[in-house]
Amino acid sequence: QVQLVESGGGLVPAGGSLTLSCSASGRTLNLYAMGWFRQGPGKEREFVAGISRTGGDTEYEDSVKGRFTISKDNAGKMVYLQIKSLRPENTAVYYCAKKFSLVGEVMAAEAQYKDWGRGAQVTVSS
Repeated sequence: QVQLVESGGGLVPAGGSLTLSCSASGRTLNLYAMGWFRQGPGKEREFVAGISRTGGDTEYEDSVKGRFTISKDNAGKMVYLQIKSLRPENTAVYYCAKKFSLVGEVMAAEAQYKDWGRGAQVTVSS
């Protein structure tokens, strides 16, 4: 079982930016659709962004469109979530997830994903 590991979280002032990274211990993620989810304090985990196995298609939750960008590196070993113009309500634990995929689909439903990281805490101060 390949474990996903998120990194790049931290304390950021409102209006700031950061980039979360997700890796699979150096193994390729080219055969997987990938997603980022988040769980804020007292809230359920929710979809944030997804990317197809090829990286050619992406999908975002409406409230993050234009501020969040999901991407894969050329080597196919890292997935990133770039976040701009952070808001206090973006405070959450951000999770990376993967699902083996034979087609170029983006998966937005939590139940579609098989493997998850432990999460990275992002705290936005006002």
